[in-house]
Amino acid sequence: MKKVWIGIIVCIIILGIILVPKYLNEGDREVKFKVLQTDEVPQKLKDLLPNYLSEERALSCKIEEEIYVVVTRGEKNMEGYSVTIDKIERGKKEDNKFGITVFAKFKDPKPDQIVAQKISYPFTVVKTNLDKLPADIKLEVEYDD
Repeated sequence: MKKVWIGIIVCIIILGIILVPKYLNEGDREVKFKVLQTDEVPQKLKDLLPNYLSEERALSCKIEEEIYVVVTRGEKNMEGYSVTIDKIERGKKEDNKFGITVFAKFKDPKPDQIVAQKISYPFTVVKTNLDKLPADIKLEVEYDD
């Protein structure tokens, strides 16, 4: 009987070691999101996009109770550039505020690739499961070969 109680106590301690830090240190948590096609982007957001397309950045906006995150690459002198979002992480809460880090992959055309010499503004829009706008956004970029 004594061994059973020791086993139960050990299990509770192990579960506590695993679960307690997760709840105490809200730390970075992955944010769920859905990549939107051009026809799925709300018109209000489409109207705002031209103001930000010339810069390389990540930004968020709230439209009809939904939170959207946009990553832009800036103005490019040719086609063949793209951006994708790998993941979004939510940072620690402070005064009921939080920040997010957007992990994006930038892809450039290969030097020997033939692409149209046309100015382009690569961007991607995602709809998140966030319920509030983040206080700040950090963009982490990885270049895809």
